[in-house]
Amino acid sequence: MRSVIAIDLGGTKALGAVFTPSGEILSQKTSFLDDSAGEEAGRIVLDLIRQLADGETVDAVGICVPGIAYHEDGSVWAPNIPGWERYPLRDRIKEVVGEDTIVKVESDRTCYILGEAWKGAARGCSDAIYIAVGTGIGAGILLDGHVVHGHSDIAGAIGWTALDSPFSEDYIQTGCFESYASGAGIGARLRKAVSETPIYSGALSGKPVEELSSYDAFAFYDTDPLAKAVLDKAVEMWGMAAANLVSLLNPEVVVFGGGVFGPAARFLDKIREEALKWGQPIAMREVRFAVSELPGEAALYGAAKLVLGND
Repeated sequence: MRSVIAIDLGGTKALGAVFTPSGEILSQKTSFLDDSAGEEAGRIVLDLIRQLADGETVDAVGICVPGIAYHEDGSVWAPNIPGWERYPLRDRIKEVVGEDTIVKVESDRTCYILGEAWKGAARGCSDAIYIAVGTGIGAGILLDGHVVHGHSDIAGAIGWTALDSPFSEDYIQTGCFESYASGAGIGARLRKAVSETPIYSGALSGKPVEELSSYDAFAFYDTDPLAKAVLDKAVEMWGMAAANLVSLLNPEVVVFGGGVFGPAARFLDKIREEALKWGQPIAMREVRFAVSELPGEAALYGAAKLVLGND
């Protein structure tokens, strides 16, 4: 197979690239969705593919979506893109590149772990987990050399992992783990901590409570006790979740990535220390914890690997 097009589709933008079979990027472009919905969002993706093809024949297209990819018909559910409840993405792409062109659509979780196992921190591993921590939390799972999809391609939705009790109404929309340790969850916990602290005058007081975010938690971790408490709880949750996954799946490596890792990379040793308390001892001694070696590009490389296979 010659060069292929890979697309990493997020909730706000699409990153595309032309890859050689060896994993070299020949060209790269980004398009922004600008709150587009339905067919308009699809048009932006198709225009990006046309730009990358630049008039040449397209050998194959691999694309990842932030949601569920339905393999039987190539449609997708992307909750951050209005009107994409069962959007026929594969069919729309084939209308542009030709019916005979290989087009594969997968979830971002699948592409994260494929990219990291191909060119990142899980190179050479047949059993690996990628924990993506951004606005939400998800996991790409590689077992015995195969990606785990589950019955409805929802395997890896670990934001709903139950790590605390009793059940709280806060967990209904995103799950327990995500409410504490995602980017959005950290921001919400920080705002709650500040608003519930009487006569607060710490380092975070110079900013309106409603504007506080996970960025502020990381920025003031060393100087503000509330920021430290919120992030220490997130570290505990990351460690517990990783321990559960290691005990259940016995991977060679657990890779942390996404926008929060990032600034949370400084806590990797603490996360492992926490995981050691909870995980199966032999599995924990043998597993390696790492931060993504493809920050911002793991899914893009994974989308290319979808269609390059073992080339």
